[in-house]
Amino acid sequence: MNPDLISKLTQWRHQLHMNPELSTKEYETAEFIVVKLFELGVSRIERIGDTGVVGTILREGSESSVALRADTDALPIDEQSIFSHKSRRPGVMHACGHDGHVVMLLGAAALLLKCPNWTGTVHLIFQPAEEGFGGAKTLVNHGLFKKFAINRIFGLHNWPGLDVGAVGIHRGAVMAASSALDITIAGKSGHAAMPHMTSDPNLVVSYLVGALQSIVSRNVDPLESAVVSVCIVQSGTTRNQIPTSATLAGTVRTLSREVLSLVEKRIRLMAKGFSVAFDVEIDLDFRPGTEVINSLLEAEIASKAADQMGLTVRHDLAPSMAAEDFGEYLRHVPGAYSWIGSGPTKNGHVLHNASYDFNDQIIPIGAQWMANVAMASLKQ
Repeated sequence: MNPDLISKLTQWRHQLHMNPELSTKEYETAEFIVVKLFELGVSRIERIGDTGVVGTILREGSESSVALRADTDALPIDEQSIFSHKSRRPGVMHACGHDGHVVMLLGAAALLLKCPNWTGTVHLIFQPAEEGFGGAKTLVNHGLFKKFAINRIFGLHNWPGLDVGAVGIHRGAVMAASSALDITIAGKSGHAAMPHMTSDPNLVVSYLVGALQSIVSRNVDPLESAVVSVCIVQSGTTRNQIPTSATLAGTVRTLSREVLSLVEKRIRLMAKGFSVAFDVEIDLDFRPGTEVINSLLEAEIASKAADQMGLTVRHDLAPSMAAEDFGEYLRHVPGAYSWIGSGPTKNGHVLHNASYDFNDQIIPIGAQWMANVAMASLKQ
């Protein structure tokens, strides 16, 4: 890649890092992307949803099409870094490297525009609200696959702990579905010294949290993967009063639809049983997520694109139980999601860490890889 382009992309990345925006609030980021796409020479640029952007590069001569996707949102974390391009917005930072993902996709656009050796259509999707706010589903619901002809889709994530420039490509499951779990237990309050006159929601909480853990250990096949974590418990305000209600909130992580269905079924049965056993009302809100599972052909396309660059390709990496909403796209078209190594996990170089910073060394690697993936896909 041209050193001038690398320098420009790095400056853009630092600019984004200094001006992060939370999920669904990426208005300045979206405008930044529109401006940079126009500067690069992308003639067709459309907004989708409130803060999504799709740039399209069309070369006559082929009906094939492909989409490349980057996420754009930041996290509600107060950055603790000391470098000059640290976040200027208290309580908000790019702690997951989405600033880097954006500029790598912009770099891919620049490379595709300059390369004459391809025909077809490439859609550049800049997706907001990946961090648990359903950005991919929002774009789908706003007609992404109706407005844009897309045969395949590819995406990437920077991956601390993987050697710089190495590419992790799974032939199957990549990342887990993140399903949201909220439970409200409505009992009957009363004096703590007279528990027989109450229906104690706290007692239900104490049993239910433990019982939920038995789903993975006693219902899920040991050769499958699942996580059930209760992360919020709220109830009571007075030391000597059994409260009226209690709430639980947490997450369920699974790598297959079958296991997800099983876990949801068991949670609902437990809620029903505890409701009867303890004479309380239990309201359960379970919102299923979508796992990321690569299609075999698309995983092979991604691998060959990395091979052409002389990159190390890893097929032996275990899937992550962390989540990514890229799977929403894979419900509509085949595709592959890959990890780009960003180096050792030291000095805060861990995703969602308050001292994290994207490794600028991998900007040209990711940009070239995405461009290569698009061109390889169009030739299939």
